[in-house]
Amino acid sequence: MYEHDVIVVGAGGAGLRAAIAAQEAGADVAMVTKLHPVRSHTGAAEGGINAALREADSWQDHAYDTMKGSDYLGDAPAIETLCKDSPYEVIQLEHWGMAFSREEDGRVSQRPFGGLSFPRTTYAGAETGHHLLHTLYEQVVKRGIEVYDEWHVLDLAVSDEERPEDRTCHGVVAYDVATGEISGFKARDGVILATGGPGQAFDHTTNAVSCTGDGQAMAYRAGVPLEDMEFIQFHPTTLPSTGVLISEGVRGEGGILYNAEGERFMFEHGYANNDGELASRDVVSRAELTEVNEGRGIEDEYVHLDMRHLGEERILDRLENILHLAEDFEGTDGIKEPMPVKPGQHYAMGGIETDENGETCITGLYAAGECACASVHGANRLGGNALPELIVLGKRAGYHAAGKEMEPAKIETGQRGEYETATIDSPVELGEGGTPGDAVADGGAVAAGGSADPDTLLEQAVAAERRRIEELLDKDEGIHHSEVRSKVQKTMTQNVNVFREQEGLKQALRDLRDARDEYQNVKVMDPSQTFNTDLLQTIETQNLLDLAEAITVGALARKEFRGAHWRAEAQERKDDEWLKHTMLSWNDGSPELWFRPVILEGENKTYEPKVRSY
Repeated sequence: MYEHDVIVVGAGGAGLRAAIAAQEAGADVAMVTKLHPVRSHTGAAEGGINAALREADSWQDHAYDTMKGSDYLGDAPAIETLCKDSPYEVIQLEHWGMAFSREEDGRVSQRPFGGLSFPRTTYAGAETGHHLLHTLYEQVVKRGIEVYDEWHVLDLAVSDEERPEDRTCHGVVAYDVATGEISGFKARDGVILATGGPGQAFDHTTNAVSCTGDGQAMAYRAGVPLEDMEFIQFHPTTLPSTGVLISEGVRGEGGILYNAEGERFMFEHGYANNDGELASRDVVSRAELTEVNEGRGIEDEYVHLDMRHLGEERILDRLENILHLAEDFEGTDGIKEPMPVKPGQHYAMGGIETDENGETCITGLYAAGECACASVHGANRLGGNALPELIVLGKRAGYHAAGKEMEPAKIETGQRGEYETATIDSPVELGEGGTPGDAVADGGAVAAGGSADPDTLLEQAVAAERRRIEELLDKDEGIHHSEVRSKVQKTMTQNVNVFREQEGLKQALRDLRDARDEYQNVKVMDPSQTFNTDLLQTIETQNLLDLAEAITVGALARKEFRGAHWRAEAQERKDDEWLKHTMLSWNDGSPELWFRPVILEGENKTYEPKVRSY
């Protein structure tokens, strides 16, 4: 057994920043990560970090843009925390040596991004996430923070009280990829989940193959509610052949979208008469797919993104990485010809319910980054708001886990009994009948229990995971997990995409229930104990199953059109009915759908929902 004050699971931007903060607060910190830190998916972030740095800008304007971008489903305390703290954290990165792009006068450069009223996106070429990872990892090395590299966390060690609010997290169980060792990691003060999103639930995604929602699934099964999982962002500019991201920075620098008829459709077809290509991502993605669906797409699949008019010098200075991506994956020279792009799954606005300090309803369990949902993004994330979330909320989670007092949270978590329960149609037709809960009620680990003593609890959790691994490895026959994962990805991409219809969502739940049944017959083909990626991917597929169902249940429940969530049957935003967060609690395998109100009351103002146009 390994023991530290604070255990950080995951080593992307949020995990690294959380570890640094916990160490600054005096804690003995360790990071447990299935990837080396600089291989984390944060490195794929291209566009930049939103921060109100100029005299003509303000955090209040940033907060308003973020609330509007969220389609008024963001929580004001979290949004205001993000926007107030972001300038300081960006300056801190600069002091730590992050190589931001700069203007001739020496100031860091800022560019326009979609949905922003001011060009406040600070960037490092088109490799902002890459530079962020290396800058933060340097600080981790400098401070001597221990990193358990290529240790795959399998489960949380959580006590088994009936109410999740009464439970305590005492650590995690992890698998050493190099040796096959399964060990416990005891956290004296807290565990911080920073494991990224569930992008691999879709087959056309910008996310790395490692983005399997591990932390979300573990927290969900331990009793923490998942919040607003139906809100999945589809980035409007990904390469058709691979899903590789083409930064919003291209449009921020002046890139133009054209359809097959050479029309600048964002303006000419009225999708965004004022902001055009720099409307928010959900607006642009729907516009592109509408063009394709109405026969104005190129090869009935994509549109063109043109940056030739920017000139070679400017492109090489600010967007050189984009040239390499387009050339390597599509054979396109962005200096001489337009690039093919189409929407692809990119980001999960929802996740593990937390307050603005990263705390969940389970004592000692925190979350930060894309796996978490303090609701800074609501129904739609603005480009450039993910990286400030990592550094602002990652830092706050680190400080709180280490016991450093900061301002008290204004968002309460886990108070299910006080709020409205599900209003989803019951029963929902799922082939043989039943409710959405039936589709997610079986399978998956639950919180380890049996003793209030942390050491004994952790030993029990380790023993349970050893049994699970042995069962997977000892099966004589069965199917490969890839068959199950393929079924999940196919139905999610087909039925839970940009455009959603009730029958398609019900079909997705049927498909996912079938996939869950098939998963019971999964066999790990590689019998080895070391570097067994087949085993680990089999475990990740279980996590994707749980999260795909959560996304689909939320999408079926929310009968309105808000932000990234489009419903064919409900083509309007319904503030009187749906100005609330969709919550899903696992609770020992019996998911419950419930809702809690959105918090629109900020520090000095209340944000009034308005018509959202660009």
